[in-house]
Amino acid sequence: MQKHIDIPEFVEITPTAPISASLHGGRAKCLQRLVRLDMPVPKTIALSFPTVRGIAAGNLPDLEDLVALFGPRPLLSVRPSSQDPDWGGPGAILNIGMNDARHAELTQLLGHNAADALYRRFVQSYAAHVARLDPDVFDEAEADIPVSDLLDAYEEEADEPFPQEPARQLADVLQSMARAWEGTTARLLRQAKGAPADAGLGLVVQDMALGVGPAESGSGVIQFVDGTTGLPQITGRYKSQSQGRDAVRGPDEAIYLTRDPRGPSLEELRPEVFAELIRLGDLCRTRLREEMQIEFTIHAGALSVLDAVRVVRGARAEVRIAVALAQDGVLQPEEAVMRVEPGTLPELLHRQVDPRGQRDVFARGIAASPGAATGRIVFTARAAQSSAARDEPCILVRRETSPEDIRGMHASVGVLTERGGVTSHAAVIARGLGLPCVVGASGMRLNRREKTLVADDGRVFREGDVITLDGSAGEALSGAAPLLEPALDDAFQTLLGWADAARDIAVRANADTPDEARMARAFKADGIGLCRTEHMFFEEARLTVMREMIFADGENRAAVIERLLPMQRADFIALFEIMQGTPVCIRLLDPPLHEFLPHGREGLRELADALDLSVQTVTRRVEALSEFNPMLGMRGVRLGIAVPEIYDMQARAIFEAAVSANGSGDPVVPEVMIPLVSARREVEIVKARVDAVAAAVRAETGAAFDYRLGVMVETPRAALRADEIATHSAFLSFGTNDLTQMAYGLSRDDAGRFMGSYVNQGVFAEDPFHRLDKEGVGELLMIGAERGRRGRGDVVLSVCGEHGGDPDSIAFCRSAGFDYVSCSPFRVPVARLAAARLAIAENDRIL
Repeated sequence: MQKHIDIPEFVEITPTAPISASLHGGRAKCLQRLVRLDMPVPKTIALSFPTVRGIAAGNLPDLEDLVALFGPRPLLSVRPSSQDPDWGGPGAILNIGMNDARHAELTQLLGHNAADALYRRFVQSYAAHVARLDPDVFDEAEADIPVSDLLDAYEEEADEPFPQEPARQLADVLQSMARAWEGTTARLLRQAKGAPADAGLGLVVQDMALGVGPAESGSGVIQFVDGTTGLPQITGRYKSQSQGRDAVRGPDEAIYLTRDPRGPSLEELRPEVFAELIRLGDLCRTRLREEMQIEFTIHAGALSVLDAVRVVRGARAEVRIAVALAQDGVLQPEEAVMRVEPGTLPELLHRQVDPRGQRDVFARGIAASPGAATGRIVFTARAAQSSAARDEPCILVRRETSPEDIRGMHASVGVLTERGGVTSHAAVIARGLGLPCVVGASGMRLNRREKTLVADDGRVFREGDVITLDGSAGEALSGAAPLLEPALDDAFQTLLGWADAARDIAVRANADTPDEARMARAFKADGIGLCRTEHMFFEEARLTVMREMIFADGENRAAVIERLLPMQRADFIALFEIMQGTPVCIRLLDPPLHEFLPHGREGLRELADALDLSVQTVTRRVEALSEFNPMLGMRGVRLGIAVPEIYDMQARAIFEAAVSANGSGDPVVPEVMIPLVSARREVEIVKARVDAVAAAVRAETGAAFDYRLGVMVETPRAALRADEIATHSAFLSFGTNDLTQMAYGLSRDDAGRFMGSYVNQGVFAEDPFHRLDKEGVGELLMIGAERGRRGRGDVVLSVCGEHGGDPDSIAFCRSAGFDYVSCSPFRVPVARLAAARLAIAENDRIL
């Protein structure tokens, strides 16, 4: 039989009372901390989660006893106290206990206007939120309407007089708030904020600090940092003759807190109260170890603290506040690292839409790459390049992107596509370039011939119209929205320095170009974990040579490949010089050759002109290279074995570049990676040729250099046969994008069409291209890792798909003993912080 634990129905909040956030909520616990700091908190009673559940079911505690704790004829307030303040709760109800008799007393004590204001407020709140009467009848009541008229209106609407017994009033308020929390809408809203379905609600009943009456009386809020920047700044408002958060709701009538040339301030009006608020704010910072917003009331010159909540802040402020607290000795560096969620960092790395501005959203899709940008709409890569040449920022809008669009993406400040998912071509390339990107905006319709975009709501946008892309929210906005600049300041660098000291798994970057390598270096990646060489061939001059190679045969093909060699060598020299002292893993050519060829009539004609061939000849060759399922066809290692001259050229370029780079700096040990392997023999064939090229370069240059050869594990069979494959491989790098695609039999470019529906209906807990599927794909990783180590004990294991930047996926890789993860450069800081938080949590370095 389960042991019954006796929990008091309500308890007064004192320094030693048994109050906990998990039983009474965060507000109750915070109030206890304020009481322990000797702050002037009015008497407060906390009702536990079980008590509030009982109230919702009609089981009320002894309210006569509760009211008696506040003395004769009290006025009370009730506020919600959920376990996490972000989960919200019902609105506060003030002035409970006001009735005809109390109104008469307060009229004598405070004056007619003050007494009327207190009674009027309570009747309006009670009518709208407790009795559930038509709120318009009471919310629109004039401020100077006689209380008797308001009471008559209540009786007419409710068919009964306004209740006069304080215990009855309190009972009704508690039941209303408890039942509101249990409602379907409230439950769905808090679950959307991360609350469990059975999250409890506590309630706090507090003696009213009136805020209206003689001398100086009023209410206000104050905080001591800016919620957007995190810099020290006193902000807030104070309003005379007001209660609760009236100063925030009606700022036009409020006054400033600090001296201000624009108007009167609390600092001038009541300097002693202002000084006390400054002292209390510093006390919160040092003793509660947090920047707090204090809600206060002044009654007849006396200060009361009603509540204190964590300052609402954006990502910039989150980082700066955590670092400042640690630098001031309030927190340990590890605690500061744990204060910042990895998912907030992208807001610092890119421009963001200013949350204080207006948002005119015309399209919604998947937030594929964070950041924000404003530019003119263009519908083709060529138009994007022309726009960039005129120095006009542009947003590339496509049904979906292909490798041919890469130059256009480089020229754009953002990318918007009608189709695609988080690992579609547009998403992956945009993340690598650091461009904001929204994919899968299926509600919009593109007409390429008329060069128009029709939005969900019917609005028509034409080429040249200005829009703003919010890649963090997955939205496209009409016009030029105000933007916030990136915040890679000293606080950001300091926090990540502390993270690096704590983490125990390496973080590399996926980088294909010198610009991306420089970004990787700037974000302090531990090397390059994936360089996709195919992206080096899409520059216009190289693309023409690549196409010549595809059309050539025999000796002619070898001659064309010779022309590609110096281009590849120059690319690799640049990468090695930028990344000196760190590893660089280069993947040999992966995509099918048809991806380098045009498909439209105009593109075929241009290619025919460039190669001096007939359009018919070009068309026949393109058709001959077409495949029913190109992603499972002649690509990766299959291409390297069928056309070995390509891999030979790339290996030579890598080794000659290493010799060149080693002569001018720290030695480079290049890592050569074979893509799409599924059998040991494939590795043996390619390894033999790569080893032969290395021997030839050593002989020709007289230079000694080392290199490592490994495999990209992208097929389920490669994971299952990893013990055989590892015998010829120094490393196994799991390409989780393709591995997920093949494990699910699911096209990552098309999944966006139905993935939202699948997640909503619980088919998948999460998009498997966004978050690693631990049960399915994760099991393949575990099998591959275990068998790979069995085949070769010192084999290096890594993940180089986009999952490498996801904190949840990093946790899986770390627990499986992987040596490093690799992700796009702009996700490197996120991965560094996530890895550090995992290590700190495991080592239990903080309380």
